[in-house]
Amino acid sequence: MRIYIVRHGETNANEKGYLQGWSNDPLNENGRMLAELTGRGMKGIRFDCCISSPLLRARETAEIILKESGNSGPVFYDDRIKEMNFGSFEGMSIRDEKVIGFLKKPIVDYRFPDGESIQDVMERTQEFLKELIAKDDGKTYLVSTHGCALRAMLNFLYDDPGDYWHGHVPYNCCVNIIDAKDGAAALSADDRIYYDQELAIDRYKE
Repeated sequence: MRIYIVRHGETNANEKGYLQGWSNDPLNENGRMLAELTGRGMKGIRFDCCISSPLLRARETAEIILKESGNSGPVFYDDRIKEMNFGSFEGMSIRDEKVIGFLKKPIVDYRFPDGESIQDVMERTQEFLKELIAKDDGKTYLVSTHGCALRAMLNFLYDDPGDYWHGHVPYNCCVNIIDAKDGAAALSADDRIYYDQELAIDRYKE
């Protein structure tokens, strides 16, 4: 089986540099364009099933990619692949000292006030992914999720799980591909983008 895991397209909060967490922001114009380009780049891939975070930006990304790649719905939703709940940090600038500390050196068991810890997010997202891998049904899946949730979900497949961000926060609409068989899984594509590299903006760099 093959699983394509995509981070959602850009939102206004991404563009302005704010933590979103569980806030239900839609894609902005650029985010819809990135999703369209990604979908067109994936034309010819037949998705047997699409599963998305229920948050609007992930849902819109899934719907656009399905349409542009020549696939159709339905889209199923799973709360386990929602973004991290940043609690009272939601809406905070990524340039805030507290947020910069988290981005530079995330502490797995640190819990955001009124929110979650990375450990919480790894447990729920990996439960989802491992359950999917265990199906071993030979199907092709599209999974639409979020930046922090994506890194948490794939952490156990990385060569260095201690590097939580895997070098950087995932680009909007980047795609990670997992091939799985007989319960074993491997990452066969890492943060692949299907649009011009110049459009891949890392807003989390200092």
